[in-house]
Amino acid sequence: MTEPGGQAPTPEEDPDAVTRAVLTASRLLVAISARSLAAAEDRVTLPQFRLLVVLATHGPAKLVALADRLGVNPSTAMRMVDRLISSGLADRQVNPANRRETVLRLTDEGRELVDEVTARRRTEIAAVVARVPTKQRATLVEALTAFTEAGGEPLAEDDILYPLGWTDLGAGPRGQEATSR
Repeated sequence: MTEPGGQAPTPEEDPDAVTRAVLTASRLLVAISARSLAAAEDRVTLPQFRLLVVLATHGPAKLVALADRLGVNPSTAMRMVDRLISSGLADRQVNPANRRETVLRLTDEGRELVDEVTARRRTEIAAVVARVPTKQRATLVEALTAFTEAGGEPLAEDDILYPLGWTDLGAGPRGQEATSR
């Protein structure tokens, strides 16, 4: 859209231009995420992978806490957990803090799967970033950081990735809330 006088509006004047750019970038990121998971799709569905990511990010958790973090009913989470347990990607353990409870955790195989998918995604994103002109990378970091903060998403620290963007804003470092709910 052109302003009266023939000049195109700047992004500051045209938030729709920014929205279009973010939507376009999000299509690329979704495609990268889908491709990174494609090699594992014979083993897990996207929702099951999401559950694995929550366990990888936050550590062992009770079913209710997992369901809450995933935004699903506990019965839905239980079905996913049962499938992951039968696949050898997760297991149940007695909660050491309360022996009447069980907690769910990743197995070594589950952690490897999350790490492999995340590594594939990182490699593909790194290849895209390498094609961004060097002079524009600092601006890209600044813009993406501002966008992330505006959306309320915590920034990844210490190379702890939140694959596919599912996080719990109230959780501390890995494993801290495993028995609090």
